[in-house]
Amino acid sequence: MGTRFLLVAALALASGCQGAISDEPPRAFDADAGTDAGADAGAGAGGEGGTGGSGGDPGQCAGGPLASPIPNCTPTPVPNTGDIHADCVARINQFRWDCQCLPPLSRWVSGESCTDSNAEYDSVNGVHASFSAIPCGTGSRAQNECPNWPSNEVIISGCLQAMWDEGPEDGNPNTVNGHYESMATSTYTRVACGFFTTPSGNVWGVQNFD
Repeated sequence: MGTRFLLVAALALASGCQGAISDEPPRAFDADAGTDAGADAGAGAGGEGGTGGSGGDPGQCAGGPLASPIPNCTPTPVPNTGDIHADCVARINQFRWDCQCLPPLSRWVSGESCTDSNAEYDSVNGVHASFSAIPCGTGSRAQNECPNWPSNEVIISGCLQAMWDEGPEDGNPNTVNGHYESMATSTYTRVACGFFTTPSGNVWGVQNFD
């Protein structure tokens, strides 16, 4: 499909990152309250801790998180609110809830400027180059990346879907699963999305989990 739709296989992990940032924990996720993805994402756009996401089937999720994701889960992308950072977090939480009944990650608002810088840096220096050069957060964390995509919106609708579709680690060294593992994390509590558009019009998207 060419480099425009290249989905990076690498999952970067590191420790001892700089810049301690304190954010609110994610809110308790209520299936009914989360059914309007656009409204929820908009509510989280103005401050720390907004989760976004789309409500799943309350009956399906009554027993808590599922052991594995629902096969072929392709939720309709969340509405475009005009805030790409909020919409990206809402989309990640949509996959978590609709496809596996997982609680939401908090929107890491104070990490977004750094994550935007990651995307810009990597557009020049290569995928995940920023992970060590411009660390965002503290302790061990993970980074997913969508290089050279046609728009912010297609990253949110398409790249994140492709990452989720990788599914859980299956022991096959020839398959990529790390992006899904970051999105479905129980280790990290928050995520910051960053975007950068190159002079040629290609978009780089980075998601930092902390």
